[in-house]
Amino acid sequence: MTSGEHERWAMNTRESGAGRRDPGSDGGLRAEVERRSATLVVFLYRLPRWVLLVAVFAVLAVGMLVPGWIGAAALLVLAGFLGWFAFLNWPTLDSSGKLLRLAGVGVLVAFAVDHALGAF
Repeated sequence: MTSGEHERWAMNTRESGAGRRDPGSDGGLRAEVERRSATLVVFLYRLPRWVLLVAVFAVLAVGMLVPGWIGAAALLVLAGFLGWFAFLNWPTLDSSGKLLRLAGVGVLVAFAVDHALGAF
């Protein structure tokens, strides 16, 4: 992202209110994660929308269809990806959005544990 693109993005974010923070947020871990995630988020943003969708469904299919630890690992990768996005968006989410993200991560982790133990 060039500096001009970054400035336009920052202005649009401020104008739309998309970059809202919790009142108690003073940086720290959140600021570090956001800083380290910026390059990957920009990369994902520039991909065609269908690429990420196909990749997520492919990892989900591997996780559900491949038995044992490999399937469980695929589901945990997907849970980590969803958890990372949830963390980045947490300050801007309402309570139902937060609940849905937590439920999604929880279900994926539960399926992964169930898959790894061979019960699924």
